[in-house]
Amino acid sequence: MNGGNEACETIYYLRMSVEHTENFEPPEGLGFETFSPLKQAFKRALINPLANYMPAGLTKAALRYGKSELAAANWTDPGGWRSMVISYNGRCEQIADKILVGAGTVPTALRNRKRLAAHLLADLIDADGSESTHVLCLGAGPGQIIIEAMAQANSKAHATLVDINTDSFDFGRQLAAERGLGECVRFIEADVCDLHEYLDDPPHIVKMLGICEYLGDEQIVTIARAAADLMPAGAPIVFNSISKSHGTDRFFRRVFGLHMIHRSPDELSGLMQQAGFGDFIAHREPLGVYHVIIGRKVRSGEMSEAH
Repeated sequence: MNGGNEACETIYYLRMSVEHTENFEPPEGLGFETFSPLKQAFKRALINPLANYMPAGLTKAALRYGKSELAAANWTDPGGWRSMVISYNGRCEQIADKILVGAGTVPTALRNRKRLAAHLLADLIDADGSESTHVLCLGAGPGQIIIEAMAQANSKAHATLVDINTDSFDFGRQLAAERGLGECVRFIEADVCDLHEYLDDPPHIVKMLGICEYLGDEQIVTIARAAADLMPAGAPIVFNSISKSHGTDRFFRRVFGLHMIHRSPDELSGLMQQAGFGDFIAHREPLGVYHVIIGRKVRSGEMSEAH
């Protein structure tokens, strides 16, 4: 990881308001996964329609017969941390998962999102200037992205990882210990509205990745506003949007039980603006499925000038 200023020069970015988004190329050197134009055309013309319109019962039966771990994880907890771990890992033994995870657009985009988000968070930690940057992670699961970011960063950081489900915490503690960060992370079971009771110091960065696609507009604004109440002016919040460009929403709804809410970066940033954030910068992963967006808490009295 290079120094903050030098690294920031290499970051793909777009500056945006809720009215306009300008797109640039993603950064190089992060090991992103992409598909060839021929493979993209093949997926659009044949694979995606087949996945979307094959009878759901038949598809589920085939995945059960193939002992798909990704399917089983989503049937137990749609979009939960176990399915994220399987997608992030990208190395599967079952043939069904080799296809779903290795060649699927969404799992591939998830791995890209993980690389991009960890890179951006590491830069934010290095740019913070605190003796130890405090990162607050909401809907954190096991915290793979922030653990990776802290390992990449040159500066010291500690993280509070919050979730209402605790079954991922032991796995997360193991991940942190393997990276030598066991003493730098704290997992707590809490509702975001009660966080002031748990935090010893205000968060310098708030991470809210992988949850907005499962929340309604009012829920997003409520959670983001509660986070903003804890943050100093100018502190960044990191979140993501998801696009329907992956082409398999019908498959995920019918087969996996995943009902994701697709929003553009502008639409999601508009919700964050209602919660007290502005100065949004969005970063696109190469497949265009996800944008990782950074906003800043607006100072009191500047809401009307946030964009």
